[in-house]
Amino acid sequence: MHQYDYKVVPAPSKGEKDRGLKTGADRFAHALELAMNALARDGWEYWRAETLPAEERSGLTSKTTVFHNLLVFRRPRDAAATQSAPETGALAAAPSAAEKRARQLSTHAPEGNAPRLGPAEDDEA
Repeated sequence: MHQYDYKVVPAPSKGEKDRGLKTGADRFAHALELAMNALARDGWEYWRAETLPAEERSGLTSKTTVFHNLLVFRRPRDAAATQSAPETGALAAAPSAAEKRARQLSTHAPEGNAPRLGPAEDDEA
């Protein structure tokens, strides 16, 4: 039986511009692709998307329920110890601004009080 580490990141909330992408759906799909590929390079496998409720403060005394869209990734627990060094050579091009943004999204915990679905990943870096 496999044991997995899980990583939960907020889903992109807006699209990323790129040449040839004209519709909002195309741009959003591109942003999602960048985020997924950035994590895949670090050994994370896309597992599923979740929409989970979180209670947040609304004003001084009331609370409201909001929903967060999250992407869940996993990798075998032993894969974390065997991660290879970053790519070098001709195939390792400098990351675009969109890829940098996708990596930023992948390193931050979900905002608000959304429950974490896996162990904290702060000790990896």
